[in-house]
Amino acid sequence: MAIDTEDIMRDAALLGARLLLGGYMLIHASQKLLGKFHGPGLEGAGALFEKNGLAPGKQMAASAAATEITGGLLTITGIAYPTGPLAVAGAMSVAAAHNRKGGLMAVRGGIELPVSYVTLALTLAAIGPGKYKIGPSLHPKLTTVGALAGGALAGALIARMVTAVPPAADDSDEPAPPTPAEPAT
Repeated sequence: MAIDTEDIMRDAALLGARLLLGGYMLIHASQKLLGKFHGPGLEGAGALFEKNGLAPGKQMAASAAATEITGGLLTITGIAYPTGPLAVAGAMSVAAAHNRKGGLMAVRGGIELPVSYVTLALTLAAIGPGKYKIGPSLHPKLTTVGALAGGALAGALIARMVTAVPPAADDSDEPAPPTPAEPAT
């Protein structure tokens, strides 16, 4: 029996891609929930979600983190493929819409990173988890229903964010106007 090195390399590369994507989703979730890795924590993430029209912000941020945790773990393990990568693609599509005003590049807070995650997630969903996975794949009919439902939810959140009216400025957050200088005598 000959060893097929192409299959071994392909499966190892798919495992590496799954570990990378899933691991970063766990990091993103810990930023939102716990403030780890220089993240804002749930209060800060909730305020950011509110500012972007996703209210109630704290609950939306917690839901996003839950999606990232679930999607990340399912991607890493390959369980219920392609549920994990599709969940990641949905969450990162919303993140890309959030970053749209920053332009293309990540250095300016743009869409570069979330779009890269979406692309990797959809590639993994299309290609499959490879040989090194735990558990069965999801039935194709359930995959279709889940992808349609998840896509509709992500689309609704993006539409809500894009059409949201920015919150009114709170007067208490603005600095007091400077007092005029005393005339010289």
